[in-house]
Amino acid sequence: MAVIDFADSRPFTLGVELEFQVLAETSLDLVPGAPAILGDVPGFCRERVAPEFLQSILEVQTGVCSSVDEAADQLRSFVPAVEDVARRHGYRLFSASLHPFAEPADQVLSAGERYLRIMDELQYVGRQFISQGLHVHVGMADRETAIRVCDGIQVYLPVLLGLSTSSPYFRGEDTGLCSYRTKLFEALPMAGIAGYIGSWQGYEEEISMLRERGIIREVRDLWWDVRPSPGFGTVEIRACDLPSRFSEVMALVGLIQALAAAIAEQRLRPQPVSPQLLQWNKWQAARHGLRGQFVDPLGLLESATVRQAAAAMLDVLAPWIDRFGSGRWVAGVRSILEQGTGAERQRALVARGADFREMIRTLQGEYWQ
Repeated sequence: MAVIDFADSRPFTLGVELEFQVLAETSLDLVPGAPAILGDVPGFCRERVAPEFLQSILEVQTGVCSSVDEAADQLRSFVPAVEDVARRHGYRLFSASLHPFAEPADQVLSAGERYLRIMDELQYVGRQFISQGLHVHVGMADRETAIRVCDGIQVYLPVLLGLSTSSPYFRGEDTGLCSYRTKLFEALPMAGIAGYIGSWQGYEEEISMLRERGIIREVRDLWWDVRPSPGFGTVEIRACDLPSRFSEVMALVGLIQALAAAIAEQRLRPQPVSPQLLQWNKWQAARHGLRGQFVDPLGLLESATVRQAAAAMLDVLAPWIDRFGSGRWVAGVRSILEQGTGAERQRALVARGADFREMIRTLQGEYWQ
């Protein structure tokens, strides 16, 4: 069995990854503009901007941050710089997890052997995969703590998803879901709910089995909703849609940091949970957003809906939020509960008569509010 090293990392440090859509300035179509932008970003943030699976997606990353404040400061520096480059090339960046009317057939694959290999395997499923997300890395003291957090946080990922939903439309239609991105992502192999791992040895055994049978080549071929990231010494939470406002992004980052810390410090003790229950909670969040049902088998939250679970989570996590000094950011969760998610704002605009392009312009104008 292969030994997988877990890098040293300061506990509860953060790394944030935002996957933006690249749109044509006038038509607001999803277009393959990432290579042009990448070739022109200024030096101070060049290492923090990366290509993604398709040329119509661009990722902006932070470095290792000691706090939510530091992560916000980095993103408030990097993202506007990339936006300026995009405008010079006739593009704009848009923050949502699905473009409302883009056609999969029009998308262009990014260069690279890995992307070619993945697309060759995925075929039509891969061509449909034009989604964007929010990924948050949280530093862990050691590898066993990382597994404990992966196991424990899976129960609460639907709450994070419900708060972040921003993908109700696909190919010009209302899907009926608040996060259709979630269902597109689940069509990929090795994606979705990981299940209970139990120990680092159990993780190594799983990875070794998958490698020996040629199912994966590397650990990043596992597109789980939450996964250890051994090379960074972190746990990576990948279940969220990309919120439509920067304040909501950072609210989720602060909530994730506090939740991961609470589990790491054994505020709750993970245990095997029925995969049917995990799938049901996830479906409810993807389908109904904050109105979805939520069942907590571990008893941390007394709740009946995702909205109630999110409010209860703020109370449970208050000691960690205070300790990390992230209260002013996490307060944005209450704003989401009061004002609705990106998915709800998209539908509200369309219900008032906005077409998709007007909807995009309005939401993009609100991003930095």
